[in-house]
Formats: sequence, structure tokens, C-alpha cells
Amino acid sequence: MNTEHVQNLIIGSGVAGKILAWTLASQGQKTVVVERSMVGGACPNVACLPSKNVIYSAKAVSLVHPTRGLGVVTGWVRADMAGVARRKWRMVNELVEMHLAKFRASGAELVMGEARFTEPKTVHVTLNAGGTRSLRGERVFINVGTRASIPDVPGLAAAGPMTHVEALNLERLPERLVVLGGGYVGLEFAQAMRRFGSRVTIVQHGPRLLKGADPDVADALLGLMKDEGIEVLLRAEVLNVTGRSGTGVALRVRSEGKEGTLEASDILAAAGRTPNTDRLDAARAGVELDSRGYIRVNDRLQTSASDVWATGECAGSPRFTHVGEDDCRIVLNNLAGGSRTTRGRLIPYCLFTDPELAHVGLTESEAQAQGVPYRIARMPMAMVFRAHTLSETRGFVKALVGADDRLLGFTAFGAEASEMMAVAQTAMVGCIPYTVLRDTIWTHPTAAEGLLGLFATPPSAPGPIQSVSSGSVSASREPGPVPATAKE
Repeated sequence: MNTEHVQNLIIGSGVAGKILAWTLASQGQKTVVVERSMVGGACPNVACLPSKNVIYSAKAVSLVHPTRGLGVVTGWVRADMAGVARRKWRMVNELVEMHLAKFRASGAELVMGEARFTEPKTVHVTLNAGGTRSLRGERVFINVGTRASIPDVPGLAAAGPMTHVEALNLERLPERLVVLGGGYVGLEFAQAMRRFGSRVTIVQHGPRLLKGADPDVADALLGLMKDEGIEVLLRAEVLNVTGRSGTGVALRVRSEGKEGTLEASDILAAAGRTPNTDRLDAARAGVELDSRGYIRVNDRLQTSASDVWATGECAGSPRFTHVGEDDCRIVLNNLAGGSRTTRGRLIPYCLFTDPELAHVGLTESEAQAQGVPYRIARMPMAMVFRAHTLSETRGFVKALVGADDRLLGFTAFGAEASEMMAVAQTAMVGCIPYTVLRDTIWTHPTAAEGLLGLFATPPSAPGPIQSVSSGSVSASREPGPVPATAKE
């Protein structure tokens, strides 16, 4: 087989891979991208964007709940899951067409198939349409991402649990859903499915939801889930599973030292990720993996092989699309003679429950563990006028402030929290003291205006991180409607 030579060989068309391809090809460099299945990667197809699309449909259901008091009068509301899926597919198909157009415009060649290394910087591609190709790049960029893990529990794999991929394609409503994992995916899907009308139980292995979050944040999320009518089992372990997800399953679970059986119609596995490097034959290219299968890279995202880079989740970068995009910027900067690295990046995140949880910088737990001195500013979301206009006053805001009055960390749990967090992040990037935010004229009524109330009183010395019980924060959400077939 003849081997084709190109300047840039990119494996995977996720956010870093596609932007690298479009940028380098538009500069006149011969660039080929090999994509196994999803044009544009997971984000526009089965992750960030379609999940938020479905979550918004679930919010629409909650907005017409009869006890919300919004002044909207309607009859019995039910979720048309086929309609929800159609809306999601319209968006996905439009995004795929947009990506294909950008590939054509840039001049980058998109090859649909699976790539395996045969030697350094050379891959054998099994084409989806049939046939094979051999490609060698002067430079190689690996961007193969991760996939949902299926926990090693007896009977679980045989039960055929859903991952987020299958859950986003549902055209039926699970009558009784068990969600394995209380992280980003688990919490977002649990709330959405409950609002559509499913009975939902979250099984979380750890002592709190959202591992790594401060205790007050984790407890606030627990309160939200319970107020939505979701059962949450903490310190829980699934011992075995029988049956078939989608038809009927039984999960033997130990929680808080007690054992019991959960009967359910469906299982959603949302308990971690596995890097898609197991079919790459990376060793043939001299690319080292760590013990978990992630590609070893330095702070410039260079692998152990010469002229081979890895970006995004497969390289161990934080699992956010916006981080993959920054990985791309780092690589492009260094290809052009720059010196950007991954060191010291300020990485925000947002959990798109309703209300949102948004965070950037240090958490209180991290600051205390690292011995970083800080002062704290706290405020209930009920002090934000924007929250009152939306009748969504649940939650709180807190900021960690250093001795120089600059923000060290910021967390908001409440309506439009991500927008407020973006303002705080800008201040952190610009090394702006909190007093500037306090003295700025913000538009009324917006989420950003809440910063005036947060910093109206000078930040104080911190005490222990207080847990927030579900009863100490005003609840502005009611559980979604429950179809007659799913009523308890």
C-alpha cells in the first residue's frame, strides 16, 4: 500500500483537532483529519451542546408547572420525548453541516475512518465507506477524546446501560431511571429526566455530590436534587445488576452500610471517562501512555515522540471543550515560535443544572489545603434583583479574596450564575481588585449587578466551610410532572 505524505496529520476532529486543521490548512499547509465517527467531535454531537438543548426542553416543562406561580395557565403537561429528540437532532445536523462547510472552506481534508499507528507518524486508516489508506504526517496531532466508562460491577455491562450518548437519543420516557454517578453528567441528566416525568435515583459512590466541590456547594446541590423529587444515595456501591436496561433491571446496592434492591426500567452510567487510546496502537508511534491510558505530554502538549502533540481529554486535560480549545491555542502559538504552556491556566466550569453552578479559581477547600490566606465574601442569591425577576432565588454567591484585594476564587450557585462568574473571571485575568467590581455601574437588573451586593461589605476572615442544608436556601423549584404510568 502506498503511503500518502502530508504536512499535518490530525487524528480526531474534536475542538482542538478541527481548529488546528482549519487554521493550518488555511495557511496553505496540506492537512488531513481522520475522524472515526462524529464530525466535529463529541461536543456538537453527543455532549455539551445537545445536552444543553435537552436540558432547556426540561426547563420549559418546569416553567409551566402549576405551582410555579408564573401566571401561565395551561392544562395537563407532558413531555413529548420524540419531539425533544427531534429538536436536538435539528441542532446537531445544522452543526455538522456547519463543520463540513468549514472543512471545505479551509481546504483541510476530512477522512472518515479509524486510524491506527503502524510506525512513528504513520497510520493505517480503515475507511468507514470501505477500503484503507496509509497516511504519514510531518507533524501529527492526536485528539481522540474519551468515552463514558462502564463501572466494573457484576452484571452491569450485560445489562446494557445507557451512557449520555444513548440518553440524548431517547424518544421515550424512562419510567424509573437509576443514574450511576453524581458528577456533571449525572446531575444534569437526573434533573432533566425528573422534569420530563421519570422517577430518578442517583447512586453516588462518594460522601458528596460533585466530587471536589466545597461542602456548602455539594450540600446545596443535594438540596436541589431532593427538592426536585430525586432520590440520592450517598456512599453507595452497586454490588450487582440483573435484567436489561430499557426493559427492567434490579440493582443490589449498599448505601450508608445498608443493603437493598433498586428496581428500575433504565440505567444511566455517568461515573467517569475512559481515554480513546486503546485502539490507537500508540506504542508503535513511540507515544507513551500513563497507567490509565492517557497520553503523556509536557506543558507544551508535546508527547514522547518527536513532532507529535496530543490535545484535549486524551492528553489528560480537564474535561471541558473550552480547555481543548485553549490546548489548540497553545499548540498553534508554539508552532509559530511562541512559548505558551498549560501552566497556571485559569479554568472555569459550569454545571448546567437549573439553577446553574459556576466556578473559577480556588475553592475554599483548595485554599485551606494549600495554606493560601484568603478572606471570604458571601451572599444569598436572594439579594440579586435579577433572581427575583425570574422567581429563582435559590442559591448563594461567594468569593475568595487575597491580601491584595484580588480575587482568588469565585463560586455562584443560582440563576444565570455562569454570566456572573464570567465577570469575576475577567477581573481575575486582569488582576483587578474586587473594589473595582464593587464600584462599577452595572446594568440593572442583571446577574452581574449582584456583585455590588456581594462586595458591599468588605470580605471577612474565613471560618469553617459551612454545609448548607436543603431547608436553609429558599426553594423555587417544584418537581416536574409525573405521568400516570410513573406515579408512586
